[in-house]
Order: sequence, then C-alpha cells, then structure tokens
Amino acid sequence: MSQGLSLRLLLAAGASAAAFVSQASAQEAPANPGTVIEEVVVTAQKREESLQSVPIAVSAFSQATLERQKIDGGSNLQLAIPNVTFSKSNTIGYNFQIRGIGSKLNTASGDTATGIHLNNAPLTANSLFEAEFYDVERVEVLRGPQGTLYGRNATGGVVNIITAKPTHDFSAMLRGEVGDYNARKARGMINLPLGETFALRLAGSYLKRDGFGTNLTTGSDVDNRDLYSVRGTLAFDPNDKFGATLMWEHFKENDRRSRIGKMYCTKDEGPTSVGGVAVSGNAALANVERGLLSQGCSATSIYSASALGTPNYLASLEGITALAAGLISSDPYAGKMQTPGLRDIESRFDPKYRAKNDVAELNLHYALSDSLTLTSLTSYSTYDVYSSEDYTRAQPTGTFNSTAISPGGVFTDPQIGAYNRLATYDISRGNFKQWTQELRLQSNFDGPFNFNVGGIYVDYKTDTSYQVVSNGITALAVARNGGVPCAATSTTCIYIDPNQEPDGSGHNYFLSRQPYHLKASAAFGEAYYKATDSLKFTLGLRWTHDDKTVDNIPSETLIAGSGYPVGTPAQQKADYKAVTGRFGADWKPVVPFTQDTLVYAFYSKGYKGGGVNPPSAVGFAGTKASFDPEFVNAYEIGTKNTLLGGSLQLNATAFYYDYKNYQVAKVANRQTVVENVDAEVKGAELEFVWKPTTPLRINGTLGLLDTKIKTGSSIDTFNRTAGNTAYAVVKASNGQTCIAPTALIAGYLTAINSGTLPVTALLTICNNAAASEGFVTQLKGKELPNAPSMTLSLGAQYDWVLPNDWSVSLRGDYYRQTHTYARVYNTEADRLKGWENVNLSLVVANKPKGLTIEAYVKNATDETAVTDLYLSDSALFRNGFFTDPRTYGISLTKQF
Repeated sequence: MSQGLSLRLLLAAGASAAAFVSQASAQEAPANPGTVIEEVVVTAQKREESLQSVPIAVSAFSQATLERQKIDGGSNLQLAIPNVTFSKSNTIGYNFQIRGIGSKLNTASGDTATGIHLNNAPLTANSLFEAEFYDVERVEVLRGPQGTLYGRNATGGVVNIITAKPTHDFSAMLRGEVGDYNARKARGMINLPLGETFALRLAGSYLKRDGFGTNLTTGSDVDNRDLYSVRGTLAFDPNDKFGATLMWEHFKENDRRSRIGKMYCTKDEGPTSVGGVAVSGNAALANVERGLLSQGCSATSIYSASALGTPNYLASLEGITALAAGLISSDPYAGKMQTPGLRDIESRFDPKYRAKNDVAELNLHYALSDSLTLTSLTSYSTYDVYSSEDYTRAQPTGTFNSTAISPGGVFTDPQIGAYNRLATYDISRGNFKQWTQELRLQSNFDGPFNFNVGGIYVDYKTDTSYQVVSNGITALAVARNGGVPCAATSTTCIYIDPNQEPDGSGHNYFLSRQPYHLKASAAFGEAYYKATDSLKFTLGLRWTHDDKTVDNIPSETLIAGSGYPVGTPAQQKADYKAVTGRFGADWKPVVPFTQDTLVYAFYSKGYKGGGVNPPSAVGFAGTKASFDPEFVNAYEIGTKNTLLGGSLQLNATAFYYDYKNYQVAKVANRQTVVENVDAEVKGAELEFVWKPTTPLRINGTLGLLDTKIKTGSSIDTFNRTAGNTAYAVVKASNGQTCIAPTALIAGYLTAINSGTLPVTALLTICNNAAASEGFVTQLKGKELPNAPSMTLSLGAQYDWVLPNDWSVSLRGDYYRQTHTYARVYNTEADRLKGWENVNLSLVVANKPKGLTIEAYVKNATDETAVTDLYLSDSALFRNGFFTDPRTYGISLTKQF
C-alpha cells in the first residue's frame, strides 16, 4: 500500500470515527466517574497546562506510567510514541529520531536534531542511552521543530525529563527487583521537609546484571550492566514571591557493555579477472591480487545466509600493513564464519565501557508582580565516556609468518602484547563540559495579551577521539624503522607508543581527535493574543548565533615523529546566525459530541547548525570543508478531543516538512563526514486513551510517515562504481578504496603476473590521475534513513479490586514498526526489517500498606531486532545494533 493511500485511509477513518462518535454519544448521559481519564499536566510551553490544552504534538509519561509500560530508559520511549525511533550509534552517541528527523553524524561539531533537556535545561552531551528513568515527575516528548521556547534549537523535537521535586511532606520509597541474567535492581527515594522553607529530596537507582552474550574466546559474558545514579534536590520557598531549586545528579557505569553488536559481512573474495586479464596462476600470488582488488565485504542483505562471514582482510588498513610487514601472505580470515549467535562474540579482548555524568542545576523564580515572573535557570554538566572493543569481534584463522620481527610467528605489540595472529581493537572516548545560563520573563495578564520571552547562553567544550590499534600497523612501523627502537624526539623514524593503554603519542595506530568549542547565544520568545474566549493566536521568534571552533589535529599514522600537533590552519571555524519562529492559532470550538475540543494549526521554521568536516577527509569522495545548517519549513494541523463523558481522549495530527540541507553522514578516509540533501516529510499521527469501564484502560498510537529526498547526490562507498563495468575497485596503501579504469588495472595485473612489478604495485594505482573516489549516486526519491512508514503501539490494562484493600492489575503492551533503511542509498544492503515488541506485567498492590509486587516480561516473543547499521571504512563490514532479548523479573516496592 502506498504511503499516500495510507494517509488518505487514516483521514477517512478519522472522519468515520468522528461521525460514529457523534451519533453514538450525542444523547449520552455523563460517564461513570470511575471512567473519567485523569488530567495530565505538562510544561511543554514553559508553564503548567493540561496536556489536552497544549497546541503541540506532545506525549507525556509519569513515573508510574513509565514503570507500568516498562519504559526503563530513553531507548524504550519509541515503544509508546508515534513516529519515533531510537538506536545506538557506532561510537559514543545515539540517534533519537522523530518524524524521520535524526542525527547520525558522529562528528564533533554536529548538532542533534532532538534536544535532550533535564528540567528544561539543554544537555548537549548526556547519558540518555546509558541511564534509566527514576524518581521523575514525568517525561515529555515534543514532536516537531522547537526553538521559540526551548534553549537550544531542535528540528526534530525535544525530550524533557522533569525530575520529582521536594515537597513539605515526608515520604519515602524503596524498590527492589531481581530477574533473569542475574539482574539486581534497586531504586529509592526519601523526601524530607526541613522546616517551613526548605525541603530535601534524595533519590537513587542501581542496576547490575550479567551479559546478554558470551565472548567465546575468553569465556566471559559480554554486554552486561553495572551502573548507579544518585540525585539530590534542595528546595527553598521563603515566601509566595520567590522560590529556588538546587539539583545535583551523578551517574556512573563501569562494565563490559557492548557499544556495537555483530559484524555483518559477506566476504568479497575479489575478482578472478579484470579487463580480460586473469589473476596469476600462482595461487598464493592470486590470493593477494584478489584481496587488493576486493573491497572486503560485498553489498548484500544482512539477512542473507552469508551475512555472518568475515571480511577479506587484505582490503583493510590492518591487513595491508601486516602484508607489507611480512606478517601475513593471504587473507587472515580465509574460510572463517562467525558464530551464529547474534549476541555472542569471539574476541581476544572483552569490551570495556565506562561512563560518568554529573549535572548541577539552579532554578530561581521571582514574582515581580501578580502577573510577571522572572526565571533564571543555570546548569553545569560534565560527561566522560570510554569504550573499547575488538574491531571485528571474530578471531582470524591464519597465523603470522616467522620473520625477523616475528620470530616463531609471534609479534609483540606494546598495546596488544605477544600474539601470533592479526588483532585489532578500537577506542572511542569523549570528555564533555557544558555551562548554560537562561533567563525568562513570563506574563500572566488578565487581558487578551501575554508573552514568554527569554535568552540563553551555552558554552560547550568537547574532546572526542576515535582510535584503531592493530598489531599489523605496529609491525609495519617496526619494519620501516629497521627493527630499531625510535625515540619520541626523533623526526626520522616512526614513534611506537610503549604504553599498553595508548596515550596518543604514537604513530603506530590510527587516531582521529577533534577538540571542539561551541559558544551559542539566542533570544527567543512567544506572544499570545486571545482574540475570543475560544480563539488564540501565537507568534514565536528566535534569533540564534552559533560560534563553532574545531582544533585541526591531523592523523599521523605511520608518519615519522611522535605526537599529534595542531595542523595548518590551527583551527577550523564555523559561524552561523539564523532567525526562525512559528505562527499559528488554536481554537476551542463547542462541539455537541465532545466535552472538550482543541483544533490548532501552525507554521514553524526550524534551524540546526552546520559544522566542519575533518581536514584529512576534505576532497575525498566529494567531501566539502564544511556542511551547511539545516532549515525546515514545517506545517502542522492537529486536534485534541475529550469524548464519551471524559472516558476517551482522541488526538490526531497531520504535518508536512519542507527540508533544506538535511545532514547525512558517511565514513570517508577513515573519518565521519557530513553532506547535505533536500528532503520532504509528510505524515500523520493518532493517539488515544479510553476507559470504557472502570477497570479497563486501553491506549494506542499510530504514526504514518512518508519521507523523500528531493535533491542530492553522493558517492556510495559501498558501491563506488555505481554499476559502471568499465571501472573496478582497488586498494591504496593507506587502506582506502578508489576506482580505476579496468584497462589500467589489467595492465598492472599483466606486469605483476610476468614478474615485472611486485604485487604491492596495485596499491599505487589510486595515485594515478585516472583513478577517482567513485561515481555519484543520485538520491532523488530515496527515503530518509531510519524512518519507518508506520509505527503502531497498543496497550491494555485491567484492574481487579480484591478484599482487604488488595488489587490486581494485568497489563500488556504491543509495538510494531515497518522496515527502514540504514542509509540514504536505500539499497538491499541498507534494508532493516520491521520488528515488534510485547511487554507484559502483573501487579498486586495494597495501597494503604504501601506495598506493590510486580512480575513482568519484556520482549515476550524474544525478538532480536536490528535497529540500525554502521558501515565501516575498513573492509566495509557493517556493525549492527540490536534491541534487548527477552527478560523477566519480579519487584517489591514499599512506600512510606
């Protein structure tokens, strides 16, 4: 079914439903009070309002709702919100995508499309991927461009986590949980009134479990969790005019969590002939020729029978350097298939994952008068993360040759140690610091006019790096040095880092480092005019200035000397200014078959800053020095309705985005680079909550999405020839891939087969003027990545009242999304199957005693869903990211 037809059917269904409700409820008596849906209060417009009165597409979840629907953390939010997807990314980030708009940039100077806020303060770097929700008042997710009320621009939407605040009544809670995988979880809270003006709230969360997979080489479980978080909040309310809240939150994780999942690869054995010239009749020579004419992995579906193969590692930097050093003579992974268990790995190294996050916030509000309130929000946050994993998570079959630098076939690498096979691991790390100051003035006049205006300053510094350590690279450094140790001060030999934990001084590994500094300032606000009791107009404006600086630190792999000095120019700068805003109206008509109806229509212009690409990648595969900022013209209409005597809430939204310079990323020259395309997005969303009887509650969402790239082209590094048979791929000495005329390659093969040239001469073809990075692929008509055409969620809960104040509640939640593509090229190799999830829970409670017992099953059907793929630049294998397996457990909660 086409998406256009799906949208028409949704609108037709909505019209039919409205007509049915009109006929069914026009004469209906008021509903049973037990079926009236409780009011949900949100601060989506920086003031407390009923969810049904806010003219924005927003979903809100209280702590109780999060727990019942088993939404433990940020990644689970997609299970309950239309047109939302979530996936981990390859390094230390993630992609929270709303209505097809996300951020798969993995570059220091790139901004996120979805803003993450803690108590309204923006957190550019955060632990949403690692941490779990605990002791929150609610979590709000706003869909669509935001900027006229929130401190940082967001073209996709905003996630705002509102933590529970201290009150002047004593309360406490303690929750313990055990589950499979030896899971142990604890949460607690205590609220202490301190006199008449102070109150203190302390909360914490702890989780420890065994891994979801096994490292078959070491025998250790992998992808385990060991983390905790604590929060303290102090409230000061001396009088009715002034109030202050000081909050500090600390999070820490140290375990073997897997940053990346299984490696997908259908081995590319390389051609048997090029341009009519066959590879050598000597089998050993032919293997090397085919390897250097291979791209490592073929562009096949990850669901094919061969997808769990291994790369032709002669097409990787590590393999090429090991070949040049004499350690190997053929593909070290020849004949190797990975273990079929998608959560199991086969690595010499167990994963390491360490993360630490601290956030401090001071919120001050002062009533200048009965109708004017001044608010100051100050925040400071630090976030440090370190992750290291085996690069391929599969052990080679081939061993090293015995040479002068590897006697007996064993080579000693300072980072990897003494080993007889090719070994590679990567390190992804980052240090982030941010300070923000926001001031807002909000009115509450009795008349038709009101406003909410403010300004913000953000100072954000990061130092992120990505490192690939391989004994193959070190071996070539040793060989080029003649086996003689090299002093760090030498300028004529390659310095080899002697430390087991690399300190960033050596040139015997690949290192990409990007220190980045953002200074952002903005003035923003909205004005409201209530023309009648039922009609209100809103005008929002925002002025933004983003000043970005990235230190230029070139990679120095296998270059003489030590350290990574700043290059020329020393810094890359990008400066952007933009004026954006929104305008629209909301109307509350009197409708005979509803208790409350809101209709709204808005135009918004969204902005997300551009940035700079790494200098070493500029010019490679069409990469420009910088990428442009995004702009979106968004049009949205919606309605929110309360019907059937208050027992049904039915909300619907339709939207259209005209997108300019949407940012998409790929890996080129071992660096993440960003390109721009134009796109359009259209879709519709439906949300409902219904209590047909007192014990039964049903909720659901439906999201329909149609995304399309309007203009843009790009070189697909997985298909550089773009089907042009007159060209073929060939490897360069630095591990990169280029394409060259088949006739040129055939000439080299002829000379190599006759002994006129060494086989390594193939590695020089990329320097020929006839070679290039590839042919562009036209992207017009392609879908945006990770944008399913449909997301669906349904939940039902039934409550029984038992004697002696006991109750039983049974709940089930179902979620499904259709297929997506991992990249903008939309090839079969990019296709991700649709998936579904089922959560079940049973709660037994006694409210007067403060006791709650819950048994649950998450992902009851034990589905392993691939949420995204990352195409590496080394041998073109793809790293997969998965949802969690089936888990179950039981918890006991005591409230005081």
